Amino acid sequence: MNKRTFSTTLTERDPMKTHLIQIALTLAAALCARGQGTILYDQQSVTNEIVPAGIVTPIQTQQPFGQSFVPSFSTIGLIRVYLSDQSLGGVGATVDINLWSGSIGNGTLISSTHAMFLMHGFFGYTNFFFSAPVPVSPGTTYFFQPFVESGDSDNGMVTGLTERFNYPAGAAIISGSPSSGFDLLFREGIEVPEPSSVSLAILGLVGLFAALRRRA
Repeated sequence: MNKRTFSTTLTERDPMKTHLIQIALTLAAALCARGQGTILYDQQSVTNEIVPAGIVTPIQTQQPFGQSFVPSFSTIGLIRVYLSDQSLGGVGATVDINLWSGSIGNGTLISSTHAMFLMHGFFGYTNFFFSAPVPVSPGTTYFFQPFVESGDSDNGMVTGLTERFNYPAGAAIISGSPSSGFDLLFREGIEVPEPSSVSLAILGLVGLFAALRRRA
Protein backbone atom coordinates (compact mmCIF):
# COMPACT_ATOMS: atom_id res chain seq x y z
CA MET A 1 0.00 0.00 0.00
CA ASN A 2 1.19 3.53 -0.64
CA LYS A 3 1.13 6.41 1.81
CA ARG A 4 -2.07 7.78 0.32
CA THR A 5 -3.90 4.58 1.27
CA PHE A 6 -2.73 4.83 4.88
CA SER A 7 -3.85 8.45 5.10
CA THR A 8 -7.46 7.77 4.18
CA THR A 9 -10.06 8.79 6.82
CA LEU A 10 -12.36 6.53 8.77
CA THR A 11 -15.31 7.78 6.72
CA GLU A 12 -13.57 6.82 3.49
CA ARG A 13 -12.83 3.33 4.78
CA ASP A 14 -16.10 2.56 6.60
CA PRO A 15 -18.88 5.17 6.61
CA MET A 16 -21.18 2.83 8.56
CA LYS A 17 -18.70 2.49 11.43
CA THR A 18 -18.48 6.26 11.71
CA HIS A 19 -22.27 6.45 11.83
CA LEU A 20 -22.43 3.84 14.59
CA ILE A 21 -19.84 5.75 16.63
CA GLN A 22 -21.88 8.94 16.27
CA ILE A 23 -24.99 7.10 17.52
CA ALA A 24 -23.07 5.69 20.47
CA LEU A 25 -21.80 9.16 21.40
CA THR A 26 -25.32 10.54 21.18
CA LEU A 27 -26.59 7.72 23.37
CA ALA A 28 -23.88 8.38 25.95
CA ALA A 29 -24.78 12.06 26.05
CA ALA A 30 -28.45 11.17 26.48
CA LEU A 31 -27.69 8.93 29.44
CA CYS A 32 -25.79 11.75 31.10
CA ALA A 33 -28.44 14.36 30.36
CA ARG A 34 -30.95 15.49 32.91
CA GLY A 35 -34.34 16.45 31.52
CA GLN A 36 -35.74 19.83 32.57
CA GLY A 37 -39.23 21.06 31.99
CA THR A 38 -40.38 24.34 30.50
CA ILE A 39 -42.86 26.43 32.47
CA LEU A 40 -45.70 28.06 30.54
CA TYR A 41 -47.46 30.79 32.50
CA ASP A 42 -51.18 31.32 32.09
CA GLN A 43 -52.50 33.88 34.59
CA GLN A 44 -50.18 36.30 36.39
CA SER A 45 -50.17 39.63 38.15
CA VAL A 46 -46.47 40.26 37.53
CA THR A 47 -44.06 39.32 34.76
CA ASN A 48 -40.82 40.87 36.03
CA GLU A 49 -41.11 39.32 39.51
CA ILE A 50 -40.63 42.54 41.42
CA VAL A 51 -39.80 42.54 45.11
CA PRO A 52 -42.44 44.62 46.92
CA ALA A 53 -41.35 47.84 48.56
CA GLY A 54 -43.45 47.86 51.72
CA ILE A 55 -46.65 46.45 50.20
CA VAL A 56 -46.83 43.19 52.15
CA THR A 57 -49.47 41.53 54.28
CA PRO A 58 -49.46 38.62 56.77
CA ILE A 59 -51.15 35.42 55.64
CA GLN A 60 -51.89 33.48 58.85
CA THR A 61 -53.92 36.07 60.71
CA GLN A 62 -56.07 36.96 57.68
CA GLN A 63 -57.34 33.52 56.67
CA PRO A 64 -59.22 32.69 54.52
CA PHE A 65 -56.51 34.37 52.46
CA GLY A 66 -55.51 34.04 48.82
CA GLN A 67 -56.23 35.15 45.27
CA SER A 68 -58.97 34.64 42.70
CA PHE A 69 -58.04 34.02 39.07
CA VAL A 70 -59.58 32.78 35.82
CA PRO A 71 -57.42 30.20 33.98
CA SER A 72 -57.43 29.85 30.22
CA PHE A 73 -55.54 26.54 30.25
CA SER A 74 -57.40 23.30 30.97
CA THR A 75 -54.96 22.24 33.72
CA ILE A 76 -52.92 23.86 36.47
CA GLY A 77 -49.51 22.46 37.30
CA LEU A 78 -47.98 25.07 39.58
CA ILE A 79 -48.51 28.35 41.37
CA ARG A 80 -45.60 30.73 41.92
CA VAL A 81 -45.94 33.38 44.63
CA TYR A 82 -43.85 35.90 46.52
CA LEU A 83 -43.38 34.96 50.19
CA SER A 84 -41.23 36.30 52.98
CA ASP A 85 -40.53 34.92 56.45
CA GLN A 86 -39.24 37.79 58.55
CA SER A 87 -40.58 36.53 61.89
CA LEU A 88 -38.65 37.90 64.84
CA GLY A 89 -36.56 35.01 66.16
CA GLY A 90 -38.28 32.68 63.70
CA VAL A 91 -37.40 29.11 62.77
CA GLY A 92 -38.84 28.95 59.25
CA ALA A 93 -42.17 27.61 58.09
CA THR A 94 -43.69 24.83 55.99
CA VAL A 95 -46.14 26.24 53.45
CA ASP A 96 -48.41 24.76 50.81
CA ILE A 97 -51.09 26.18 48.53
CA ASN A 98 -54.70 24.97 48.38
CA LEU A 99 -56.74 25.25 45.18
CA TRP A 100 -60.45 25.97 45.60
CA SER A 101 -63.50 26.36 43.43
CA GLY A 102 -66.52 28.37 44.56
CA SER A 103 -64.73 30.23 47.34
CA ILE A 104 -61.79 29.94 49.70
CA GLY A 105 -62.61 27.87 52.75
CA ASN A 106 -66.31 27.33 52.02
CA GLY A 107 -66.10 26.04 48.45
CA THR A 108 -64.67 22.78 47.09
CA LEU A 109 -61.05 21.96 47.86
CA ILE A 110 -59.75 20.63 44.54
CA SER A 111 -56.11 19.94 45.32
CA SER A 112 -53.07 21.05 47.30
CA THR A 113 -49.47 21.55 46.24
CA HIS A 114 -46.46 19.83 47.73
CA ALA A 115 -45.41 21.57 50.94
CA MET A 116 -42.29 23.73 50.84
CA PHE A 117 -40.07 24.60 53.77
CA LEU A 118 -39.01 28.26 53.79
CA MET A 119 -36.02 29.13 55.95
CA HIS A 120 -36.25 31.99 58.39
CA GLY A 121 -35.21 35.16 56.58
CA PHE A 122 -36.26 33.88 53.17
CA PHE A 123 -37.88 36.26 50.73
CA GLY A 124 -38.59 35.81 47.04
CA TYR A 125 -40.67 33.87 44.54
CA THR A 126 -41.24 30.15 45.04
CA ASN A 127 -42.80 27.50 42.79
CA PHE A 128 -45.44 25.32 44.43
CA PHE A 129 -46.08 22.22 42.31
CA PHE A 130 -49.11 19.96 42.33
CA SER A 131 -48.34 16.25 42.30
CA ALA A 132 -50.17 15.99 38.95
CA PRO A 133 -51.75 18.59 36.63
CA VAL A 134 -55.11 19.61 38.08
CA PRO A 135 -58.01 19.67 35.54
CA VAL A 136 -59.92 22.98 35.52
CA SER A 137 -62.58 24.63 33.36
CA PRO A 138 -61.16 27.54 31.34
CA GLY A 139 -63.05 30.77 31.94
CA THR A 140 -64.16 29.74 35.44
CA THR A 141 -63.04 31.56 38.59
CA TYR A 142 -60.78 29.61 40.97
CA PHE A 143 -58.97 30.54 44.16
CA PHE A 144 -55.56 29.65 45.56
CA GLN A 145 -54.77 29.85 49.26
CA PRO A 146 -51.23 30.01 50.71
CA PHE A 147 -51.35 28.17 54.03
CA VAL A 148 -48.78 27.71 56.79
CA GLU A 149 -48.82 24.09 57.94
CA SER A 150 -46.20 24.46 60.66
CA GLY A 151 -43.43 26.72 61.89
CA ASP A 152 -43.52 30.49 62.29
CA SER A 153 -47.03 31.65 63.00
CA ASP A 154 -46.79 35.34 63.78
CA ASN A 155 -47.24 38.25 61.37
CA GLY A 156 -43.69 37.85 60.07
CA MET A 157 -44.84 35.31 57.43
CA VAL A 158 -46.07 37.64 54.70
CA THR A 159 -46.76 37.84 50.98
CA GLY A 160 -46.53 40.76 48.58
CA LEU A 161 -49.34 42.74 47.00
CA THR A 162 -49.56 44.66 43.75
CA GLU A 163 -52.16 47.10 42.48
CA ARG A 164 -55.16 45.36 40.99
CA PHE A 165 -54.96 46.84 37.48
CA ASN A 166 -52.03 44.49 36.85
CA TYR A 167 -54.47 41.56 36.92
CA PRO A 168 -58.07 42.50 36.07
CA ALA A 169 -59.52 38.96 36.24
CA GLY A 170 -59.25 38.53 40.00
CA ALA A 171 -58.37 40.06 43.35
CA ALA A 172 -56.58 39.30 46.59
CA ILE A 173 -58.86 37.63 49.13
CA ILE A 174 -58.18 38.91 52.65
CA SER A 175 -60.13 37.52 55.62
CA GLY A 176 -62.53 35.89 53.17
CA SER A 177 -63.40 39.07 51.23
CA PRO A 178 -62.04 40.49 47.94
CA SER A 179 -59.63 43.36 48.53
CA SER A 180 -60.21 46.79 47.07
CA GLY A 181 -57.51 47.35 44.50
CA PHE A 182 -54.85 44.69 45.19
CA ASP A 183 -53.65 41.32 43.91
CA LEU A 184 -51.10 38.90 45.28
CA LEU A 185 -47.79 38.77 43.45
CA PHE A 186 -48.34 35.49 41.61
CA ARG A 187 -47.90 33.49 38.42
CA GLU A 188 -49.86 30.36 37.54
CA GLY A 189 -49.31 27.83 34.79
CA ILE A 190 -48.13 24.40 33.71
CA GLU A 191 -44.83 22.59 33.30
CA VAL A 192 -44.13 20.99 29.93
CA PRO A 193 -41.59 18.20 30.49
CA GLU A 194 -38.71 17.76 28.08
CA PRO A 195 -37.75 14.25 26.91
CA SER A 196 -36.12 12.39 29.77
CA SER A 197 -32.67 10.82 29.53
CA VAL A 198 -34.30 7.38 29.55
CA SER A 199 -36.47 8.25 26.54
CA LEU A 200 -33.48 9.64 24.67
CA ALA A 201 -31.48 6.52 25.53
CA ILE A 202 -34.22 4.28 24.15
CA LEU A 203 -34.29 6.29 20.93
CA GLY A 204 -30.52 5.94 20.68
CA LEU A 205 -30.73 2.18 21.13
CA VAL A 206 -33.40 1.93 18.45
CA GLY A 207 -31.21 3.90 16.05
CA LEU A 208 -28.18 1.76 16.83
CA PHE A 209 -30.15 -1.48 16.32
CA ALA A 210 -31.51 -0.24 13.00
CA ALA A 211 -28.03 0.71 11.83
CA LEU A 212 -26.68 -2.71 12.76
CA ARG A 213 -29.48 -4.43 10.84
CA ARG A 214 -28.79 -2.33 7.77
CA ARG A 215 -25.12 -3.19 7.96
CA ALA A 216 -25.90 -6.90 8.32
